[in-house]
Amino acid sequence: MPPEITFVRLPDVPAGEIIAHMSDPRVARHMPLLDFAWDEARLAGFVAAKEACWTRDGLGHWGILAGGAYVGWGGFQREGDEWDYGLVLRPDRFGLGLPVTRKALAIARSDARIPYVTFLLPPSRRHLGALRRIGAAPVGTVEHAGARFLKFRLDTR
Repeated sequence: MPPEITFVRLPDVPAGEIIAHMSDPRVARHMPLLDFAWDEARLAGFVAAKEACWTRDGLGHWGILAGGAYVGWGGFQREGDEWDYGLVLRPDRFGLGLPVTRKALAIARSDARIPYVTFLLPPSRRHLGALRRIGAAPVGTVEHAGARFLKFRLDTR
């Protein structure tokens, strides 16, 4: 039986857990915008930015726990009129992507403000079967913050 997945706010995750996670080169390989070293100051800015989304939009990114242990972070961020979903798991927990995403999408489906969710993935991500299994359709490629991403969309209604 898979461990219970829970979402907590990012400030509730020990700083060292996130710093170690985001400093793993296996994580950086699929994050073209990650061109800096993680430290306490960088983490503080990241958490503040993600918490500002909660204040502005009433929804944002969580720390993700499985069986009470930190396994990554992810959630929703409003980008213009769209709600983008992102997920960054620890490499040893990549297999939890689908159950975590299903739990997050249940939240999106219960929110009348979210008629669909978008996903932006770097072209380095070759295994996209999970997106197809949940019903996400390719939209094309987009540029975001100077990097190219594959864009997918999933209707939540």
